[in-house]
Amino acid sequence: MKKLIIDGNSLTLEKIDFFLKENSTVVLSKESKANVIKARKQIEKWVESDEVIYGVTTGFGEFANVKISKEHIEELQVNLIRSHAAGVGEPLPPHIVKIMMLLRANALAKGFSGIRLSTLQLLIDMMNNNIIPVIPSQGSVGSSGDLAPLSHLVLAMIGEGKVQIIPDINSPEAADAKVQGAKSVLKKFGLTPAKLTAKEGLSLNNGTQMMTAFASYVCIKSRELAKISDIAAALSHEALRGTDKAYDLRLHKLRPYKGQINTAQNMLNMIKGSEIRKSHLKNDNRVQDSYSLRCVPQIHGASKDAVNFICSQVEIELNSANDNPLIFPDDGDHLEGGNFHGQPVALPLDFMKIALAELANVSERRTERLVNGSLSMLPRFLTEKGGLNSGLMIAQYTAAALVSENKTLAHPASVDSIPTSANQEDHNSMGSIAARHCYQILKNAQKVIAIELLTAAQGAEFLKPLKCGKGTSVAYSIIRKKIKPIKRDRILYTQLDKAIELVESGEILREVEKEITLK
Repeated sequence: MKKLIIDGNSLTLEKIDFFLKENSTVVLSKESKANVIKARKQIEKWVESDEVIYGVTTGFGEFANVKISKEHIEELQVNLIRSHAAGVGEPLPPHIVKIMMLLRANALAKGFSGIRLSTLQLLIDMMNNNIIPVIPSQGSVGSSGDLAPLSHLVLAMIGEGKVQIIPDINSPEAADAKVQGAKSVLKKFGLTPAKLTAKEGLSLNNGTQMMTAFASYVCIKSRELAKISDIAAALSHEALRGTDKAYDLRLHKLRPYKGQINTAQNMLNMIKGSEIRKSHLKNDNRVQDSYSLRCVPQIHGASKDAVNFICSQVEIELNSANDNPLIFPDDGDHLEGGNFHGQPVALPLDFMKIALAELANVSERRTERLVNGSLSMLPRFLTEKGGLNSGLMIAQYTAAALVSENKTLAHPASVDSIPTSANQEDHNSMGSIAARHCYQILKNAQKVIAIELLTAAQGAEFLKPLKCGKGTSVAYSIIRKKIKPIKRDRILYTQLDKAIELVESGEILREVEKEITLK
């Protein structure tokens, strides 16, 4: 079985993608084990000497000034988890929870949290046995980290929560796995529930792992979707018989944004050798196309640059220690601070919402041009017998509804804050809300771009026997393997579902990249 070694310092988005796809076994590095043990010894030393340490020998939040005696330290940690497991709403998607588990384990592996090695190993063992805690999606304000969601995770570790056994996290049936009591499931796998002691509850529930799990997944998928957007735009360009002058690299080198240049190159590579383009090259009376075609490099490119920036920020968080207090065993010191605050993740997530919403916005505009006979020079709504058949009329409605929903979701969550804990925690990031909205925008954008692919392929039917270009021919062919040309009205949602699967699975991207490399 494939392994993923974690050390708190070297986790990447690529490794998370590998972890999800390959169901890899997670292993702590030798150095991490030594660091975890060293920090734990320091905690035990302080407990023995009765030193005042926030959350170890004191209460939490507004109760930070309440001293806790030695005999109540274990009770304190269990009470923390029980009281903070106050989430509500639909459960988080299982793949997001599994990333959460990986990210929390990686943060603890840095060796600055003071957790026992055995407790950390239980978290890893649960992952490796595909025991996935059931975690409500609502209740986090994004500081002190994602307290409620992580507390539900820890509740499963102590045998008091709910879990699902999901061997294949990527299967459509994953979310429908049977919900069971954690205690009985742990016993089934020969695992003993954790008995939390000093600092351990706080080490486990104090961090940004819910919002960062969403951010990681969205980053992975957004990199793919940005390229798929170029595929969709190129196929629309073919069907609409656009001019390629606006993609000339001489133009883009005068405004040298990386995303813009890469997108222009992608568009040229996709339509290279196109018989459709060649057929109207000499008699092309249009000086320039509409923005949704002409400005693809500028619009898609800006979103790509945003995605790359956001991914770089998220990768910093992947390898950060973000609980409180943090333990410095080499210095014999502990520091109470605010590394749990979600603002460094919340702001990039809000930016990602905008970047993805824009990819969907411009995609819907191209779909509108394709179905609008006044703009496309194609049959209205891409059907031969308009009136008797409605063609793809309502597919554009669906895209319009999704992009409109995205506009409401794209409002930045991080500009809001509500004080908590009797105003001790008086500025919160709302990063978890940004994360959930960002995830929904990603899903909506995937659907909008799938609709464009379906519509552009239908538009190309009316230009036969002329063939598309090097890359667009591949895109057209993979669509046609799943979806036949629409000759007369048929149930449309089944066709949309097939197109959406091509996008969500990345199949269309993989097939196109066998022929050309997209940037």
